[in-house]
Amino acid sequence: MSGLLPSRGLAAGAGAAPSFSFPSIDGGTLNTADWRGRPVLVVNTASLCGFTPQLAGLQTLHETYGPRGLVVLAVPSDAFAQEYDDAKRVKEFCTIQYGITLPMTDILPVTGAQAHPFYRWLAETAGFVPKWNFNKVLLDPQGQVVATWGSFTKPSSARISDAFLPLLPRA
Repeated sequence: MSGLLPSRGLAAGAGAAPSFSFPSIDGGTLNTADWRGRPVLVVNTASLCGFTPQLAGLQTLHETYGPRGLVVLAVPSDAFAQEYDDAKRVKEFCTIQYGITLPMTDILPVTGAQAHPFYRWLAETAGFVPKWNFNKVLLDPQGQVVATWGSFTKPSSARISDAFLPLLPRA
């Protein structure tokens, strides 16, 4: 589990959230410290869920607002028994079905004692634990939780864009 623990020393200034590293579905590591100064929308996803079509909306956010600074991070999880058991198959499915190019982690637990450290931190600091797939968490440019949403809030929702748009640099 080394490399998955929060790297508190990388936090950008007082009051900033710890940085977290995630194993990338493409190999290597995704580190939230690399995204400091940018808002990050983190979403626990699943390939075999009724909410899976939201992947298209997440990709649209990535394409539309990524150039302005928004990071959309998909965290495939089998917490609710609706994910393939192989990361290669998840990546292939997401790419073929939804054209996903946004950053994705490897398949990770998001609930319980085995939850990834980011999700344990989220539960401890914000009291938010995903209740199902496609729960969404918006972090501000300093890594603090701005807002959380459940599965029924679509990526295209004004509730989500109204929360992240003020965090982006002016176009």
